[in-house]
Amino acid sequence: MDTRQSQATEEQRPSWQQRLRRFGYTAKPRGDVRDRLVPPYTRPGPLLWAVLGLRGETGARITRWAAWGGPLLVTLLAGLLRFWNLGSPKAVIFDETYYAKDAWGLIHRGFEVNWAKNANDLILQSGGHVPVPTDPAYVVHPPIGKYVIGIGEWLFGFTPFGWRFMPALLGTLSVLMLCRIGRRLFRSTFLGCLAGTLMAVDGLHFVMSRTALLDQVLMFFVLAAFGCLVIDRDRTRERLAAALPPDGDGVVRPNAQVAETTRFGLRPWRWLAGLCLGLAFGTKWNGLYVLAAFCLMAVLWDVGTRRVAGAHRPYATVLKRDTGLTFLATVPVAIATYLASWTGWILSPDNGSGGYFRDWAATAGKGGHFTWLPDWLRSLWHYEYEVYQFHVGLHSPHTYQSNPWSWIVLGRPVSYFYESPMPGKDGCPSDAGEKCAREVLALGTPLLWWAAAFAVLYVLWRWFFRRDWRAGAIACGIAAGYLPWFMYQERTIFFFYAIVFLPFLCLAVAMMIGAILGPPGSTERRRVAGLAGAGVLVLLIAWNFIYFWPLYTGTAIPIDSWRARMWLDTWV
Repeated sequence: MDTRQSQATEEQRPSWQQRLRRFGYTAKPRGDVRDRLVPPYTRPGPLLWAVLGLRGETGARITRWAAWGGPLLVTLLAGLLRFWNLGSPKAVIFDETYYAKDAWGLIHRGFEVNWAKNANDLILQSGGHVPVPTDPAYVVHPPIGKYVIGIGEWLFGFTPFGWRFMPALLGTLSVLMLCRIGRRLFRSTFLGCLAGTLMAVDGLHFVMSRTALLDQVLMFFVLAAFGCLVIDRDRTRERLAAALPPDGDGVVRPNAQVAETTRFGLRPWRWLAGLCLGLAFGTKWNGLYVLAAFCLMAVLWDVGTRRVAGAHRPYATVLKRDTGLTFLATVPVAIATYLASWTGWILSPDNGSGGYFRDWAATAGKGGHFTWLPDWLRSLWHYEYEVYQFHVGLHSPHTYQSNPWSWIVLGRPVSYFYESPMPGKDGCPSDAGEKCAREVLALGTPLLWWAAAFAVLYVLWRWFFRRDWRAGAIACGIAAGYLPWFMYQERTIFFFYAIVFLPFLCLAVAMMIGAILGPPGSTERRRVAGLAGAGVLVLLIAWNFIYFWPLYTGTAIPIDSWRARMWLDTWV
């Protein structure tokens, strides 16, 4: 055997590949570039249909149906769980005391208003039939999330069901989106549906879907933006693959001229991603970090696309042909969306009867160097500056605050609601012997989150050492929602902020389970062992969700049963 050719290949191999080989890196075999630009979806083999006693044509129909049928079934499960007894507890729990009332004020006045101290009791006793105040209130979050909550109140009334309806709906739809996003990422309907199922049975997602807080709305728009960018990536790669000419053997190979000159057009999915990022930013300010991270990720995806197609200078090509449109489709669109979300406040009177600080430019803000700007813009800028000062200076201690280092391991969950009903009352069994516990605890399904801690390490390894773009995308989603909080460790922050990057944790666990199942071409023995291990993990996660169900729904249980579920002292 002549080894000179293989030695030459080794010498030509880039040094980073040589270094990464010792950690398990193996370069993918070079073939038709279309398969690298647009990888095919995996399909069940004929052995599966033979075991099930089905013909190949029937199996093919089931495979086509499963692309949407599987995600819809998972979504149906998630919806049934989230909408069941949604109005319970019939109370204003945790920060619903702010956002439910702010939402009601927004849809009636166009701005948030000050409520009386006993407003919660009056709202619950009257079924929401209370007069809406007119005095403006100082609030520290943009309006979009509260408008979303207000839609449910407008449809179903100023009641617990009304203000929880939209979070439950968005929580359900987010499961559908995650199934489809996972399917595109992994090119596997099974792994996509698995990621959605994991989120459907996560306790934090479940509780946030049944509570009128802003973070669930923020998570929905962040996930929607990510999904739009993934679709845009697929569409541009399909377009570039179609532009590459085949050679004499019918094989499509990299072509530098095509890769460096092809234009991708207006890219509507990228514009839609910009809109979703603006809606995220208009819900809570930490959407800005996601905007920056996703823009960088989208540019790197374009670089990878043109490099695979054969571009000799992919970075220069992307800078010349793609970066400008990427910026226009995201940053200006997001900012315009954010400003539009303040329309109700902007249109309110500036004579002191409108929104908070609406009259600032006409009163305390007279004069200065920027009087040529519209008064509403100057007043809004001042409002935003005051809100910024509030956020960076928020150090008031809270019973349930936590450090972000503890989030992944569920160090300190948040109790939204707690009662101790007597035996025979409010669902407490008459033979309980002592008081029961009735709690709504924002706690992720423990086994899922602890598995996710290992899955994050696997994803980072896969991205760095195997150069897997899917792992990089998941890591970017986690980093964008998680890492910024480490800059504010002295600030009063809570575990439920982690809901923003929860979908990406579920994708990471699904990717890890895919590795447990075994790579393509694995032996039957390897497949059986992988299936057993993965199946046990998924079943344990599902059991764990069922076990903690009373703590997620406010179901009254004997105090001993409640104590048995306090696995860590910091959960009390």
